[in-house]
Amino acid sequence: MSTTFTEAKYENSIIELFQSMGYQYVYGPDIERDFYSPLYNEVLIEYIHRLNPSLPEEAILDALYKLKNYEAGDLVQKNETFMEYIQHGIPVRYNVEGEQRSSIAYIVDYKNVDNNSFIVANQWTFIENSNKRPDIILFVNGIPIVLVELKSPSREETDVSEAYTQIRNYMYEIPSMFIYNCICVISDQLTSKAGTITSGEDRFMMWKTKDGNYENTQAAQFDTFFEGMFDKTRLLDIIKNFICFSDEGLKKYKILAGYHQYFAVKKAVEMAKRATVTDGKGGVFWHTQGSGKSLSMVFYAHLLQEALDSPTIVVITDRNDLDDQLFSQFAKCSSFLRQVPVHATCRKLGVNSLKSDIGLQDWLDGRQANGIIFTTMQKFEESEEPLSERRNIIVMADEAHRGQYGLKEKVKIVENKDGDKEAKIVTGTARIIRNCLPNATYVGFTGTPISMKDRSTREVFGDYIDIYDMTQAVEDGATRPVYYESRVIKLKLDEATLKLIDAEYDLMAENADAEVIEKSKKQLGQMEAILGNDKTINSLVEDILEHYENNRANLLTGKAMIVAYSRAIAMKIYKKILELRPNWTEKVGVVMTDSNKDQEEWKKIIGNKQHRDEMAKKFKDNDSPLKIAIVVDMWLTGFDVPSLATMYVYKPMKGYNLMQAIARVNRVFKDKEGGLIVDYVGIASALKEAMNDYTSRDKKNYGDTDVAKVAYPKFIEKLSICQDFFHGYDYSKFITGTDLERSRTISGGVNFIVDIHKENERTEFLKEALLLRQALSLCSSMVEESLRVEAAFFEAVRVLVMRLMNQGQGKKISLPEMNARINELLKASIRSDGVINLFSDVSQNFSLFDSKFLEEISKMKEKNLAVELLKKLIEEQVQIYKRTNVVKSEKFSEIIQEAMNRYLNGMLTNEQVIEELLNLAKQITAAHKEGDKLGLTADELAFYDALTKPQAIKDFYENEELIAITKELADTLRKNRTIDWQKRDSARARMRMMIKRLLKKHRYPPEGMDDAVQTVMTQCELWTDNNDMERDDNILDFQNIMKYSDHENEVMKVAEEQTEYVQK
Repeated sequence: MSTTFTEAKYENSIIELFQSMGYQYVYGPDIERDFYSPLYNEVLIEYIHRLNPSLPEEAILDALYKLKNYEAGDLVQKNETFMEYIQHGIPVRYNVEGEQRSSIAYIVDYKNVDNNSFIVANQWTFIENSNKRPDIILFVNGIPIVLVELKSPSREETDVSEAYTQIRNYMYEIPSMFIYNCICVISDQLTSKAGTITSGEDRFMMWKTKDGNYENTQAAQFDTFFEGMFDKTRLLDIIKNFICFSDEGLKKYKILAGYHQYFAVKKAVEMAKRATVTDGKGGVFWHTQGSGKSLSMVFYAHLLQEALDSPTIVVITDRNDLDDQLFSQFAKCSSFLRQVPVHATCRKLGVNSLKSDIGLQDWLDGRQANGIIFTTMQKFEESEEPLSERRNIIVMADEAHRGQYGLKEKVKIVENKDGDKEAKIVTGTARIIRNCLPNATYVGFTGTPISMKDRSTREVFGDYIDIYDMTQAVEDGATRPVYYESRVIKLKLDEATLKLIDAEYDLMAENADAEVIEKSKKQLGQMEAILGNDKTINSLVEDILEHYENNRANLLTGKAMIVAYSRAIAMKIYKKILELRPNWTEKVGVVMTDSNKDQEEWKKIIGNKQHRDEMAKKFKDNDSPLKIAIVVDMWLTGFDVPSLATMYVYKPMKGYNLMQAIARVNRVFKDKEGGLIVDYVGIASALKEAMNDYTSRDKKNYGDTDVAKVAYPKFIEKLSICQDFFHGYDYSKFITGTDLERSRTISGGVNFIVDIHKENERTEFLKEALLLRQALSLCSSMVEESLRVEAAFFEAVRVLVMRLMNQGQGKKISLPEMNARINELLKASIRSDGVINLFSDVSQNFSLFDSKFLEEISKMKEKNLAVELLKKLIEEQVQIYKRTNVVKSEKFSEIIQEAMNRYLNGMLTNEQVIEELLNLAKQITAAHKEGDKLGLTADELAFYDALTKPQAIKDFYENEELIAITKELADTLRKNRTIDWQKRDSARARMRMMIKRLLKKHRYPPEGMDDAVQTVMTQCELWTDNNDMERDDNILDFQNIMKYSDHENEVMKVAEEQTEYVQK
């Protein structure tokens, strides 16, 4: 018995798990069916009749037709139509006594889970553009709603990323399977994640709990994932209520709720049910910024419709830009919500109102149920007269932590229409809101915690419904951590100025009285004068440019944000940047509201709302030349650009405003390590203070994320470890030499670390060098150039070693690709202008069939590297042979294994193993030409090798006879092989008998018969898996069963359908 836990064993364990959850198990090859249909038709027909007993057959046929036929459109459009069918039923038409009627045919019974069929199937072959067999498919009522792709837990060279790539390939090869897909799953046991057909790999998420408890989620096991997500009741709930499409204009994205969203929304709905009949306090939903709070609100609004019998939903924000952003998200999901949200333009319509205006009070008066309306806080503040006294109103307040819900008066610094700063007294509107909608239920949504001191927010909303903190979000990969770097010292501000800035922070927290307002106005003038001083602005811009160009411009997409103190200062920064970098007109832009007082010159730069919307599109576009946005207040809340990784702060901020702003850089994007906040006004203490209201583990993990204290020491530690690994190798020329010398130093470094006796060190080096790169990406501005260059050497070696070793078989080596990768890396790290060409003594393309290449590689100075290159290239070829010629692949595998074992045991030197590998390479080249000499195709040659595996056979037959037997055997197998034959025991037995009969007919020696049959069978299976057994006439006939007589000269009976592949 094999001691390795293979992919097949892992697959069986998952099937067993599903069976324990009540799923019926089906083995694909046992089912007689149409291999061109992704549906399990027999079950589908049974259950569509069972779920719709009152519908006539005509209606059922109409539903089945619609389910199987979709209008022209891409895969996402077809899948969206299907999701409409599965969530809400299929609209059907039929005739009763000549009168046309319409109804809904349901394909899932959501109310009675046990009234549905749940099947887990493996080895389920489906043919479309090619023949594919996904690992596991879950069928609900015969519809393949979940596709699971597994990778072996015990093979180092495969992981969930490979499973993701496999699913993407399936979408091209068998797209129709994905019309019906609700959820895609990738798993290698260590990591299990779920996503949708539009999810990038970074959007596949883990499901870490079975009951909504976040306590033990760090080391969640694969069974937690499968049992937590695919419990039958929960799976149907997710399909109906937690999958939606977001229409982004040119693209639509299919969104699957994360586990934190699912459980929190369910809790919130239960709390709302209680609140509507008690005190109206629906609770506070605190999910850290970036973890999908807007979408959670969409899922909540959707679920409320059924739970509370179509309530009216009023969504309140305190700012127009927040109102626009949230409204936009709801509008994008309007088909999922089954209603189109509207925007209140005023509190109550008046004589001067336009036709397009919507008055909040008029709209509420005009309905008794349903509807979603968005409004700002100001509409409530205009009057305390009740807007509606209905009970079935749910008020969803976004950013419920803000001070506007308070009961006390506070000072708020605002800009008036003319662009002047004003200190305004703002009264908390908690009571006003209650008076306006006295019987409504209030639910607060927030990305930052409610302050301990803030009692009034709890008075309006009640207690927390659910807390999903920063630590949990980062752990789950829902967000990235944010780090902090102070560069206040670079501005050379004097003591008095620093004190003034500190006073600004203090003022933000004070209550309002006349004295404070006067003091505030005076202070604002002083702050503007100091922070807007030309010399200070010059120092600021020069430092930002130096920091950006040297450390951040080449990171990810190079997007960065500069937060300016005021509009005037924003313009000064913009002008200074263009003065120093005149060709950056498309690279940098200013985003802020316009004002009547603006100079003509400003208006051209700031533009109108349409211009700002255009800027937002460009900044969100990763390929757009717009890289740096200068902002004042806009874009600091609710504006998401996942690739944004850097924020330069030149504005005192505090509390939730600060936490909201810095969260702009915490979004997930590819291999982004984290976001970096570069501070020029001393926000460190404000950051610490803002963290006081966070969970204790957030305070511990993110209470102090200063890169000088966190990332820099880690960088130094990892650099030291990497230096130790290369003790004894002189890489100084990489730091001081020319590009050619750098090239040679890199390849020499790879040669050094891939030494056959350094296997353990190599594995550790790959791990530590990756951590070194991650630490450097955060603190590179603090690292002196010589150390940055040294780190670049280790990263270059890491990339090459990974490519050579860790990616294993089946991935071709491309030298141009390697060179491009290293050059990009070095340009970012050491700003080298030259072009580095690795392995300068090797031709540009690696090919085993190029004698010049083989000669060059034998002369390489880096012998360890030469061994690895040859070994990998030969393994690639053997892997190809494995798919087409089992005999030769076994032979070549044995030779390479034997040579490497002798090399490992010190019986062969580098030179000798290179010689043996070169000889093997020549044998492989010769084997490629063998078929041509014999007049056999590659397929036929594989069977020729199988028949002549026993050497004595060639003495028994003339070669012409062997060739004739081979051709007859290949042709017979082509004719009689059926889909999935190799998975069915009965079909395998018949195939084996057929081969024996043919060999007996040609008097094949009995002593070699069994081995020959087994080898031919193995070869035939490989052939089947690679779709190589195609008939010349390209026909696929499912209807006619081939029948053969028992006459000795004819082939045996095959009790299966004849199947020949059609090339599509």
